[in-house]
Amino acid sequence: MNYTAQLDDALQRLHDEGRYRTFIDIERQKGQFPHALWTRPDGTQAPITVWCGNDYLGMGQNPIVLKAMHEAIDATGAGSGGTRNISGTTVYHKRLEAELADLHGKEAALLFTSAYIANDATLSTLPKLFPGLIIYSDALNHASMIEGVRRNGGAKRVFRHNDLDHLRELLAADDPAAPKVIAFESIYSMDGDFGPIKAICDLAEEFGALTYIDEVHAVGMYGPRGGGVAERDGLMGRIDIINGTLAKAYGVMGGYIAASAKMCDAIRSYAPGFIFTTSLPPAVAAGAAASVAFLKTAENLRSDHQAQAKVLKLRLKGMGLPIIDHGSHIVPVMVGNPVHTKILSDMLLENHGIYVQPINFPTVPRGTERLRFTPSPVHGPKEMDALVQAMDELWSHCALNRAENAG
Repeated sequence: MNYTAQLDDALQRLHDEGRYRTFIDIERQKGQFPHALWTRPDGTQAPITVWCGNDYLGMGQNPIVLKAMHEAIDATGAGSGGTRNISGTTVYHKRLEAELADLHGKEAALLFTSAYIANDATLSTLPKLFPGLIIYSDALNHASMIEGVRRNGGAKRVFRHNDLDHLRELLAADDPAAPKVIAFESIYSMDGDFGPIKAICDLAEEFGALTYIDEVHAVGMYGPRGGGVAERDGLMGRIDIINGTLAKAYGVMGGYIAASAKMCDAIRSYAPGFIFTTSLPPAVAAGAAASVAFLKTAENLRSDHQAQAKVLKLRLKGMGLPIIDHGSHIVPVMVGNPVHTKILSDMLLENHGIYVQPINFPTVPRGTERLRFTPSPVHGPKEMDALVQAMDELWSHCALNRAENAG
């Protein structure tokens, strides 16, 4: 076996399909988000505006968050020193879990190193706690949920995206006595559409199922205190397990679940992804706790965020660009070809200092490649104007080239 040749072939396939992913070397500037410095391949630097980051509210630069992190690192040092079970639980971790439990109106919360691990570890552990468990998973659930469901060794049913009739059909076909969990998302990040939370809760109640919701792209940004779409809709009390992240709206890193005290205790006690992983550094936990606490009262930031998304979508629609608009903060511009998507991304970066990463297969289905913009309250009128003008120019240019090539 020529292992090097096999690797070359695998990588070349990605290049041939136009979906080889390139890391853009950027340096965020303290207090200047969404502005950053891009290091070109030749080593020179250029200023850019980041339009595809997940720091949705700019909390990664918030002085309150940075102050909490500085104080914690000065007090405790860098790392946590171990897993949560072996010397890695500190007052900062407990404080953050208390903030998260309060945020979601739950008895407890459990921290993980990322929301990916939280989904994977929890969903793969549930069948150990409920023998014979059947998990009903939305077809467009995040890769972390898919992996957790796949690895759990139990039964699974995949229902068509947001298709309540199909979900009901699957639930009705199974043993009424079997334990069940319905796993879905509140906001699906690629199209920006919402899950039918109330209707799913109604079905769960009818068929005796638990509910598991991923609120990763909603926590901090929706609801009176940032508890997510379930809080906005008054439904948090009907959700059994809520998954969230600290790496997007909260601007730090880490993931969690919020649930009953017994559920969190059981996952803590049985999930390898929790048991055998070094805990978050205390400084990270301190910064995340400060961010969660701050955003519980920052309704103005959430309002500004939604307003910015609406303005950008309105302006892009006005130019005739094919965007998807489900009313969330996600702004996808559909290109439909991986090569064209990469060209647009490269030209925005190199000619206009605008950074937006191409979204290609397998993140989205083939033929639905896109640029996904994530406006924030700190993208001002100047940044908005520059983006709209650049997209107008480049979209027309690419359309002309496509027409010429077709002719």
